Amino acid sequence: MQPNSYRDALGYLYSFTDYEKRGFAAYAPEFYNLDRMRHFLALLGDPQQAFSSLHIAGTKGKGSTAALAESILRAAGLRTGLYTSPHLHSFRERMQVGGALIPEADVVRLVERTRPLVGRVADTPTFEIMTGLAFAWFAEQEVQWAVLEVGLGGRLDATNVVLPRAAVITSISLDHVAVLGNTLERIAREKAGIVKAGVPVVSAPQPDEARTVIEEVCRAQGAPLSLVGRDWTWQPGAFDLEGQHLSIRHERGAALLLEDAWIPLLGEHQLVNAATAVAATWEAGLRLAPGDVSRGLGAVEWPGRLEILSREPLVVADSAHNGDSAHKLMAALERHCAYRRLILVLGGSADHATPELFQALLPAAGRAIATRSQHPRAAASTWFQERAADLGFAMEVSESIPQALESALRAAGPEDLICCTGSVFVAAEAREAWFARQGHPLPPVDPT
Repeated sequence: MQPNSYRDALGYLYSFTDYEKRGFAAYAPEFYNLDRMRHFLALLGDPQQAFSSLHIAGTKGKGSTAALAESILRAAGLRTGLYTSPHLHSFRERMQVGGALIPEADVVRLVERTRPLVGRVADTPTFEIMTGLAFAWFAEQEVQWAVLEVGLGGRLDATNVVLPRAAVITSISLDHVAVLGNTLERIAREKAGIVKAGVPVVSAPQPDEARTVIEEVCRAQGAPLSLVGRDWTWQPGAFDLEGQHLSIRHERGAALLLEDAWIPLLGEHQLVNAATAVAATWEAGLRLAPGDVSRGLGAVEWPGRLEILSREPLVVADSAHNGDSAHKLMAALERHCAYRRLILVLGGSADHATPELFQALLPAAGRAIATRSQHPRAAASTWFQERAADLGFAMEVSESIPQALESALRAAGPEDLICCTGSVFVAAEAREAWFARQGHPLPPVDPT
């Protein structure tokens, strides 16, 4: 493999229409086409048929739930695949087998293998090619169970070609409204597009409008529906900055009881995600030993989600990017963190930075710094400052996340809390800046 071949492989993938970088198109078959995806997979030999799967949609929590479910399956001795998006630092994070990132050499090899096939499928966007690569790699690696996170929506997402053993819908809130619709009912209907006839469905607790739609779709498809909060319940336990304890109970039939399990993720919303992941494995037909389930929950790794980088001062990296996730972030900070003053480092994309995001985060901040990540869709820091001013909040401006973090650290006392949030890209760059500042090894990153 030539030194720049991995870079070239990524350049090839990103040379196609990449909605993550350019902004998402209208959610319609002319842009997101499952027949096109099925054609591509047929050329690859239909690798998606080589493994069992859990398929996870939702507005928030789907990545965490996917990571928790995969960790449970792996702890039970199964050979697992995990497909998620977007990534924090490296494309390789999106495709994992047995908890290990896909090697650069395998990315190069799979790109070269699929390049002539892509040429036989018209108008294939980047995400569909990535999904095909992931499925092909999982089949090659003889994965037994793959946990697949939907990229956008559900009904027309490239991952929706699979026939899973269970479908999962995590918390639904208003997001990507220009693409998926501007009501919870419309968004829920797109998410519930992953429901298949007769396939069990697990839903996290939902607003009434979303739950009603999910129930309607499941009835129409003859898909048995289990509700977390009704059929599966959780009880919070002790917690600290390292993680939190919980108990999980199955309220129907042969009860599965987990007493005092532990997860290294913070926030009550992660307790819901843990219960949803446990329910998904059970409803998919797996009867795993409670010890394996507990061990998997405790071993999960999902950085950039209310991740504590430092204790004095507290430095947190988080990926909250809409009003709902920002409220959950603030609730988690209040629950887990004792601090004198909140210093907020905030950036993100204009299509996610709604008034609800600002209103959830800025009232509690003693100081706020608007910044910009390097992602192509990131809004200018001055745009954030102006939107905040429209709502009556003052923000300083810093043109990069490392600069913003340094400004926050200079201003912070040992009892203060610095929270870097607004998008997964802000969390990622805050992590990289912190590791570099401390002289810690950087996570795997892609060449630029």
